[in-house]
Amino acid sequence: MIRFTPSPLIDALIDIALSEDIGCGDATADALIPIGAAATMNIVAREPLVLCGQPIVERIIARFGPRHVELKWSCDEGAPLQAGGEVAVLRGELAELLVLERTMLNFLQRLSGVATLTRRYVDEIHGTSAKLVDTRKTLPGYRALDKYATRVGGAANHRAGLDGGILIKDNHLRAAGGVHAAVSQARSDAPHSLRIEVEVETEHGFDEAVEAGADVIMLDNFTPEGVRSIAEKAPANVILEASGGIGLENIREYAEAGAQIIAVGAITHSARAVDIAAEILDD
Repeated sequence: MIRFTPSPLIDALIDIALSEDIGCGDATADALIPIGAAATMNIVAREPLVLCGQPIVERIIARFGPRHVELKWSCDEGAPLQAGGEVAVLRGELAELLVLERTMLNFLQRLSGVATLTRRYVDEIHGTSAKLVDTRKTLPGYRALDKYATRVGGAANHRAGLDGGILIKDNHLRAAGGVHAAVSQARSDAPHSLRIEVEVETEHGFDEAVEAGADVIMLDNFTPEGVRSIAEKAPANVILEASGGIGLENIREYAEAGAQIIAVGAITHSARAVDIAAEILDD
């Protein structure tokens, strides 16, 4: 079970989503649905997917505060579903179910899409020692949720924000005066608990980063052959991360070449929302 931690930021996002959809009320339900009318709503996968978003749906119901809504999940978080697979059953006042429907589905479709794409990448490197990690290329405001979804899909989280680690990239190197100066300054000023990672674009840059004492070295836009060449000479205490130009078609090559960590921004910035539907059943 992947741990989900509610936060004021997530609650604020849920409140915004409910507010923008409901406005001053549901004009259609007010006009057509009798007060107190009860119903059963079935949530169904319309395509193969990895389910993600159960804690969010539960939080949506809690934030909205319906008088009578009962939710029963039909599968576990992270479970693979085929088209037609049942996700959940909700029972309660029909007007309230219809008000919540779109917001619940929007979160489920987005997060399940991220988890589904992530699982495809994880499956591609199964049997290797490489670990897939996400990036900060997330939907604004959704960082915590997107990173939760990648964990459900089987990936590990890279830093969640700029305060979560030291990653020295090309612009930092220019400002600091090179690899040695940047690593030395970071080692001197940064909290002792943070690893120091350096992004390099050449084998010479890798050598400099090793000499400077970097803990993690990101090989940016290296070919699998380039990663293999680096891995063959890398010190045992240096962690190798591959990033840039990595997709489903070549991620296994990078894993087999010796990359210990493989960062893929596509699992969040290019994930497609999957098709999940809500249907009112005849009681």
